[in-house]
Amino acid sequence: MVYWEEYIESNPSILYGKPVIKSTRIPVDLILEKLADGDTFGDLIEAYPALDLDKINACLYFAADAIRNETVVK
Repeated sequence: MVYWEEYIESNPSILYGKPVIKSTRIPVDLILEKLADGDTFGDLIEAYPALDLDKINACLYFAADAIRNETVVK
């Protein structure tokens, strides 16, 4: 299991505090959006050489933690 805290940070001086992959300016929401659009892990690693499988998985775990206790009301 990947612990997202090892790979993701939020710093007010980097992209106004948006969650990003540590030591990059790659925002977590960009990775999630690209995965939702059908990009593969391989596509992302090719486009963003600073990424690896653990960092991409960290984005997914971060998203899961962020909504774990949310309730959706229709």
